[in-house]
Amino acid sequence: MVDPVRTHTEPPDEPLGAIVHRLSEQVPELVRSEMRLAQAELTQKGKAAGIGAGLFSAAGVLALFAFGTLVAAAVLTLDLVLPAWAAALIVAGVLLLVAGIAAMVGKKEIGEATPPQPERAVAGMKQDVSTLKGHHS
Repeated sequence: MVDPVRTHTEPPDEPLGAIVHRLSEQVPELVRSEMRLAQAELTQKGKAAGIGAGLFSAAGVLALFAFGTLVAAAVLTLDLVLPAWAAALIVAGVLLLVAGIAAMVGKKEIGEATPPQPERAVAGMKQDVSTLKGHHS
């Protein structure tokens, strides 16, 4: 009669040498497959980042044109109450102040950024190492 609790067959006991030999053949292929996964993941992320950067650049150029138009409007508005040179000087000073603040905040944000890494491949490698050490998850 078949034991209902044990529905699978257990592999025969293999000599330790055979297990080590099989493991030494499988580990390089496992490492290569994890490296291919990491490469594919980084390629996919790179393509998405490239498209996003292109669209972001287009938006930036259009915003720059709009901002230039607003700066001209500010100078023309101040020209109604001040000489044109003074109006342009005031607007330029305000713009330089805002640019300095933006540069300081941007530098801080870049300093806090972490480098991109292939999360799935790293997790797979950690799981593989854990399995090889005998800690089954």
